[in-house]
Amino acid sequence: MMDFWRRFRRNRGAVVGLCILVLVLLLSATASLLFPDSPWDMAAAPFMPPGEMGMLLGSDSLGRDVAAGIAHGARISLLVGAVSTAAALCIGVTLGAIAGYAGGIIDDVVMRFTEFFQTIPSFVFAILLVAIFSPSIGSIVFAIAVVSWPPVARVVRAEVLSLRSREFVQAAQILGKAPLAIVLTDVLPNALSPIIVLSSLMVATAILTESALSFLGLGDPNLMTWGFLIGAGRSVIRIAWWMSVFPGLAIFLTVLALNLVGEGLSDALNPRLARRRA
Repeated sequence: MMDFWRRFRRNRGAVVGLCILVLVLLLSATASLLFPDSPWDMAAAPFMPPGEMGMLLGSDSLGRDVAAGIAHGARISLLVGAVSTAAALCIGVTLGAIAGYAGGIIDDVVMRFTEFFQTIPSFVFAILLVAIFSPSIGSIVFAIAVVSWPPVARVVRAEVLSLRSREFVQAAQILGKAPLAIVLTDVLPNALSPIIVLSSLMVATAILTESALSFLGLGDPNLMTWGFLIGAGRSVIRIAWWMSVFPGLAIFLTVLALNLVGEGLSDALNPRLARRRA
């Protein structure tokens, strides 16, 4: 563990990204304490500039506190990113492990099924799914998970294909260990490195997708999100720039932090690759 942290710490960008991510997590965890009132409540006059009348980041067209919206929206964005990524990992890891370990016709069927999903533009497919099931946080998580699992399946399949011919797997097979037990206890634990790195990038992509859906009016109408704040301010950007700029900065910093952390995890989990890049 100490070696992992030492390698991770060498990447200064990853450390900065981790600090930003911790701040975003703290903001989402303390949103109800910092802003106890509902982010939908009118807190000041409409279009109040940042810093006036106690409005740290200004108010929107209905007098709602932009800072409160960003703080409460952080919780939704992180929740959607984490839950949809977890669901996509469950689907992708399961199908990838089955295809890689079984091989043959099963591998061909699973990969053709995966390629079918990859032929459809992911964002368009997400819009279609949310529109069919009506906009809600459940339908958004489902849509993002459905469009996110194919890359996971391909990565896991490639890792399992390279691991199933290793000596420790062959030894487990000779000892009569069940295939499911071999995959769960011998193969997948050795394939965790690329899965962990990929999951951090998937959370960032999920946050962007959720923000884009909310921006288009396909977000949950009962929840304050960063994408909704940007969409609400697009028509008045000339007179109230803060309505879109500050939520946009929140998305930018969070996604940047996740990508930097993902790069740091890649360096820490694959030291040989990191030395080769250096």
